[in-house]
Amino acid sequence: MRIFNTLTRKKDEFIPIEEGKAKIYACGPTVYNYIHIGNARPLCVFDVLRRYLEWRGYEVSFVQNFTDIDDKLIKKANEEGTTVPEVAERFIKEFWVDAKGLNIREATHHPRATDNIEEIKRIIGELVSKGFAYESNGDVYFRAKKFDEYGKLSHQPLEDLEAGARIDFAEIKEDPMDFCLWKGAKPGEPSWESPWGMGRPGWHIECSAMAERYLGKTIDIHCGGLDLVFPHHENEIAQSECANGCDFAHYWMHNGFINVDNHKMSKSLGNFFTVRDVAEKYGYEPIRYLMISSQYRSPINYSVDIIEQGKNALERLYTCRDNLDFALSKAEEGGEKPEFIEKRRNEFITAMEDDLNTADALAALFSLVRDINTLIAEGAGKDALSECAKLFDELTFVLGLVYNRKEEVLDSDIEALIEKRTEARKAKDFKTADEIRDKLKEMGIILEDTPQGVKWSRS
Repeated sequence: MRIFNTLTRKKDEFIPIEEGKAKIYACGPTVYNYIHIGNARPLCVFDVLRRYLEWRGYEVSFVQNFTDIDDKLIKKANEEGTTVPEVAERFIKEFWVDAKGLNIREATHHPRATDNIEEIKRIIGELVSKGFAYESNGDVYFRAKKFDEYGKLSHQPLEDLEAGARIDFAEIKEDPMDFCLWKGAKPGEPSWESPWGMGRPGWHIECSAMAERYLGKTIDIHCGGLDLVFPHHENEIAQSECANGCDFAHYWMHNGFINVDNHKMSKSLGNFFTVRDVAEKYGYEPIRYLMISSQYRSPINYSVDIIEQGKNALERLYTCRDNLDFALSKAEEGGEKPEFIEKRRNEFITAMEDDLNTADALAALFSLVRDINTLIAEGAGKDALSECAKLFDELTFVLGLVYNRKEEVLDSDIEALIEKRTEARKAKDFKTADEIRDKLKEMGIILEDTPQGVKWSRS
């Protein structure tokens, strides 16, 4: 597999640290509100990455954190007159509602920043002892310029990064580029004891600590949105590599932004949507489909029309799978494995091996759908259809699609009417057959006469 590595700015062959295993860290949400559709993209994309690697035989350790101590949580708690832990707990629960709706599998570990305070303090202490960090007025800062490779992920010269650095703490920090590892306690804020006084961790150090605790000092892949490259991921690299004296992550994968009606999503523009907002109107699966319908590094555009297109595409997938089940229930034994099975499998693999190109992988899936529809129309045998169903289920599982199938059961009186119509058709009593068909339609049952027999669905 070749992955576009933000660190090298090229597609690198994926060679894991340990053969047959993959250690992946994906930055999770700051739990002060419902997740928005921008959050949904990395959730869906890197869920597919994990599923694909496991399908290909890797043992994947996947860590996705919750940031449950942050300025945004403190502000939310103050606005609501509640506590930071209460805010975090509430929105972690809401996160799981949306994540399950999007068919996101639980990570191997979902650590919380507040459960890793000791690990955070240990790393900060290591950085201070090595001269990479210093205490100032109860805060602890990292000396960015002391790390010779600072800027290697964002590929920006140090002077450019310095020009954009905040300078409002100039009297406290030795240099504007320095970033906070530990924040001294303020009245009313959550805080923990430390060698530098009461305080709480900075945002960047949290992920370094959790990645190291659950995956080790060097990991295979670090994932996140493009907006995290600088400063968050740049700072993670600096503090982790200075503390441990080794590479932090070998591959860095960053997904592109989401626009809304071709404009950047922002609250100020009034085009900011939570996953919950969109799901209440269109369901969760069309959101997931949208998130993987383009190659993950490309920007994608959210609009009502595009969501509707996704719904139509999903309907084609569901219809194909339902038709397969029906054909299998009627098919005779036998039938050779169709030649297109390996062709479509290989097309899918080729797409996914090329930097997780889910757009081309979907194209391979829909080519498979066309092949299956043709095979069903030709009255293929059960063995051939079973091979189709197996591959269809494998590919849709990797993409995390077609996960809302329900087994429909008919009432006995409706089954009796369908049987009565079948008998009428056999007797060439088409008038009675048509009358029964119309009656069933009024009851919300649509009939379709196929070479395999009559097939029903709900309208």
